[in-house]
Amino acid sequence: MRTLTANDAKRNFGELLMNAQREPVKISKNNKDVVVVMSIHDFEALEAMKADYLKHCFESAQKDLTNGTVIDGENFLNSL
Repeated sequence: MRTLTANDAKRNFGELLMNAQREPVKISKNNKDVVVVMSIHDFEALEAMKADYLKHCFESAQKDLTNGTVIDGENFLNSL
């Protein structure tokens, strides 16, 4: 992943937008990574993956409840 400083991103904003269409671009400020710029297509794909994962977790939890394969949360935390 390409990294730009905030100043470089500001000076070359058009180029940043073009590059972000091909792959995400990391922006740093004061030597710290602060943001990633990505295409709307990549962003929407990422959001869809997150939604699919949450749906999977919910469905898995429902199966566990239906099958009675759950454990008490307090006992679990105490065992840690």
